[in-house]
Amino acid sequence: MPRARKHLVSVSKTPYYHVTSRCVRRAFLCGIDRFSGNSYEHRRQWIVDRMRSLSSLFSIEICAYAVMSNHYHLVVKLNPDETGQWSDDEVLGRWTALFRGPLIVQRQRAGEALSAIEQETLASTVNVYRARLASLSWFMKCLNEPIARKANAEDCCSGHFWEARFHSQALCSEKALIAAMVYVDLNPIRAKMAKTPETSDYASIQTRTLGTRNQRAIAGAISRLINAGELFRFETSIRPLMPFADDRSAKNGNALPMIEREYLSLVDNTARIVVHGKRGYMDALPAPILERLGLSAEQWVSAAGHFTDHYHNGDLRLKQTA
Repeated sequence: MPRARKHLVSVSKTPYYHVTSRCVRRAFLCGIDRFSGNSYEHRRQWIVDRMRSLSSLFSIEICAYAVMSNHYHLVVKLNPDETGQWSDDEVLGRWTALFRGPLIVQRQRAGEALSAIEQETLASTVNVYRARLASLSWFMKCLNEPIARKANAEDCCSGHFWEARFHSQALCSEKALIAAMVYVDLNPIRAKMAKTPETSDYASIQTRTLGTRNQRAIAGAISRLINAGELFRFETSIRPLMPFADDRSAKNGNALPMIEREYLSLVDNTARIVVHGKRGYMDALPAPILERLGLSAEQWVSAAGHFTDHYHNGDLRLKQTA
């Protein structure tokens, strides 16, 4: 039986989630439709621009992502405590970058003086916005709805574009988090859309492997959305992907519980095994991180290659190997 979203997403239990959204029927999110010959590749940039911009406005960080032909994957971390550090004016600035808000908000943003009663009403509204800017459901709503409207307008049709609101999986352990990230980062390679991690377009692994070069390419996301009328002006920059533990940019210990070099090496070696079918070359996997996770090479290949098959109640359930 389906469970309410509030029971599926609980930051008190885990801040990390693997999220997916899939198109209905044969609708194409991206790629080339083999039936009509139409190319929808440009829509991949729609997704990346919007998810990276929303991460910069919400208190939600992106750990990994991959945009495929009829679905996309996200691994995110929710940081509700971050919203408490924002002033009321900053909360309003972030929210009104997405929505104009009621008249009282528009008047405040225009610099008009408000009465005491209006200020109380505004304070209550700010509290609502503060909670929404920490919500995964609102993040996904602000991501999926505009994409659906644009795609339907482009296809000259109406109705549902997404199969459902979104599907989320809580990642309750370090091994579940790392396996989910590798699973997402290797999606383009498994689908034969890319040959190497660094050539995996519209995936977080390319951003991480190419570093500042790819970050500069994404830097114009907010400007592109403002120019398209999808965002109202807000002075902010694109939030980088969530840093690793050894990244100096990590603040207050807010970092992925792994070293970047180890993670990139793990992705690279796992890709060689899964994509090329060389499951026997287990010695190619970096042993230290697998030992720390308590996984054998065989278990890791199975987990990273078929993450959703082994995921259960926030963690991985893997068979023991001899």
